[in-house]
Amino acid sequence: MEEPARVPSAKDDAGDSWQRLSAYAYLSAPERLEYLAVMRVFCGTLLADLAVPDVLTKLAASGGPGARLNAETLTGRMEQLVRWGNLLRGSRTVKASSITDYQRSRSRYQLSKLGERIQRNADEVLAGADAAREVSSELLALVDRGLRELAELVQQPGGAEPQDALERISTIFVQFTEFADSVRDFYAYLGQVLARYDLDGAEYQGFKELLLDYVEAITEDVAFRAPRIASALDRLWPLLPALLDRLDAHVRGLPGVPAGAAGQPETRVQRSRGREPADWEGLRDWFTDTEGRGSQVDQLRDATLSALQSLLANAKRMLRSASGEMSRRKDLLRLAKWFDEAAPDDAHDIAVAAFGLYGARHLGVPPDPDQVVPAYTSWWTGPVAEVPVALRERGSRAQRGRTSSVEDHSAQKRRLQQAARDQAAARRAAADELRSASGRFAQVRLTSAALSLLLELLATALGNAQLRRAAGLTAERKRDFTLDGARSEEAELGIRLTVRRVPGTRTALNSVDGELVLEDLELTVEGFARTMGEETNVSAS
Repeated sequence: MEEPARVPSAKDDAGDSWQRLSAYAYLSAPERLEYLAVMRVFCGTLLADLAVPDVLTKLAASGGPGARLNAETLTGRMEQLVRWGNLLRGSRTVKASSITDYQRSRSRYQLSKLGERIQRNADEVLAGADAAREVSSELLALVDRGLRELAELVQQPGGAEPQDALERISTIFVQFTEFADSVRDFYAYLGQVLARYDLDGAEYQGFKELLLDYVEAITEDVAFRAPRIASALDRLWPLLPALLDRLDAHVRGLPGVPAGAAGQPETRVQRSRGREPADWEGLRDWFTDTEGRGSQVDQLRDATLSALQSLLANAKRMLRSASGEMSRRKDLLRLAKWFDEAAPDDAHDIAVAAFGLYGARHLGVPPDPDQVVPAYTSWWTGPVAEVPVALRERGSRAQRGRTSSVEDHSAQKRRLQQAARDQAAARRAAADELRSASGRFAQVRLTSAALSLLLELLATALGNAQLRRAAGLTAERKRDFTLDGARSEEAELGIRLTVRRVPGTRTALNSVDGELVLEDLELTVEGFARTMGEETNVSAS
């Protein structure tokens, strides 16, 4: 009878995590520079198992700390890397012409997958940990365009061709991953700079330009692209499961290695980005708040606001520098370095030069300048100096308290938005009133808002009109003319006014504000709606 598959327990997961974390141990060991040199030798090869003499030759050629290792010490280092999980023992058959060659070549090692990834990440950290990484904002435009093109292809009859869709999805996720990583790295650097309170004038100027120009450009670009990307994802989302199934049927990818006879667990396969629904959920959560916790775009906006507040706090600190309250961190670090490198006698001289303190004769704040105290006066009998509470309790003259926050204008914004909504509602009501009163203006009494909207449309229509006289008219009819193109419309309200000149016609407009009489003019108000770029009349006079 076949045994059921064994479900990994929490204890097994903890053991796997411990083994993986142990692979980082060589980065904090006392001999970490030697371990790094050995790991770099193995990372420079692909599917190669190396013996101790091979590694010694490569270390000697590269120089550095690893060049001083002998065969015995190097063997111990590599055995320790095997125990940590960074290296594996090689399985290649050894062919030696002598016993000496066999003893040198019998222990061969190769790089493990976990060790390769850890070493690669460590080299990336060492190469550019303190550098300010540029944000690849141009990739966001490519992601936007790629998602919209993919949505159009999927929505076509028959769907997208699987190979073309697979290439587009892989490109989109590579671009998005690079953009998201660059954003995280840049804002991590920004947070490191924000934590400093010792910026001088030149550093502050550069930091200000960085925030006001670069960060603002990034935030505006993301704010512009995020709604477009979210809209493309909404169009693509209902069709996504069927698309992923088609991709799986077209390209099976790397199959999982089944469990062995000895009860080894099945090997998991990490699929390419974009082939799993979880990848698309992560992409959507970056641009859309789907769970009520805020999207990454919202966090980006909040981080930018926090950076600007820190910039203002640094500006206030620099304005207070004239009173002697500016941070002296750099000067104190330089002074500490002098003390560390100086001999005991020189250290006393440096202390005298830096602080003006000799023997312990007078300590405290200066007394009243009008009161002369002889140098031989004892502390016990001398006058008492008034020490401020802040200096006595905290040893600092700096003012305490939080930096004032940016004024909140949300209530004012809500009032303005409500006023705009009320005004728009009043105009819509006036437009409905004009549509219903068209053709019978003499029998209705218009409101003030309806008359104002009608006069606004009438002024625009008369401004658009062209006067035309017919040829061959008699002298009595020379004053007759027609109005061509006397029309105006308000697209947001869905209303159109047409003015025609009809001699002898008298149009009277009654309202609460008075009466307006139009001679020889006939007014027609009609409504229309826009559907797929075309106009459709919904009402007429």
